[in-house]
Amino acid sequence: MRTLCSSTLIGEFFVIGFAGLVAMKDPDLSMATVWTVSGVAMFLCVLLCGLVTRPGGVALGWALQVALIASGLVVPMMFVLGVIFAVLWWASVHYGRKVDEAKARFAAQADSSTPDAA
Repeated sequence: MRTLCSSTLIGEFFVIGFAGLVAMKDPDLSMATVWTVSGVAMFLCVLLCGLVTRPGGVALGWALQVALIASGLVVPMMFVLGVIFAVLWWASVHYGRKVDEAKARFAAQADSSTPDAA
């Protein structure tokens, strides 16, 4: 699960950075505000790469997905990209867990099929 989720989060890191560049063109927003919000979100993406398998890591990832969709209020294209990344996040968590379960099952089978060396 970690690899799939981390890949999604790194993709989001770049999308958030590019959205920050687009948001800078809004005359109502200061550059400091845009880069503070974008920087925190980008940092959270990188931090979550390491925390995704810990308790609450997936929930924080979902919170990031909601924030990404909500950023569409500032950069309208982020509504679309946020939904796309939310679907990718779901797929990463769902299929990542299935892969982890399969790996554990294969490891258990391998352990039970090796004869005891007594």
